[in-house]
Amino acid sequence: MELAEKKSIGISDKAVEHVKRFMKNEDKADAVVRVGVRGGGCSGLSYVLQFEEAGSIGLMDHVIEKDGVRVVVDKKSILFLAGSTLDYEDGLSGKGFTFKNPNARQSCGCGESFSI
Repeated sequence: MELAEKKSIGISDKAVEHVKRFMKNEDKADAVVRVGVRGGGCSGLSYVLQFEEAGSIGLMDHVIEKDGVRVVVDKKSILFLAGSTLDYEDGLSGKGFTFKNPNARQSCGCGESFSI
């Protein structure tokens, strides 16, 4: 794995498909997906995912683009998310966006929080 890939995050094809569907349904053609990490949750850190206008991208943000979908990560969060993949699952335990994070040593049962 190259150094640039280690400092970035991946986006699955399924996540791209669902982001595009949301953007079309909500008429948010110029939206970006902001992902991040904040303190809290049952394991210590919680994942954050929200849609924002493209004008919200700051100079210190890390931007990843795949098939026209832009994912934005702030400088502090990329430290915890580097090497992760944003995915979308629709299995028996529910559906929604998930993170496959190789940095997480422990995760809660719902997958919304983790510890390093």
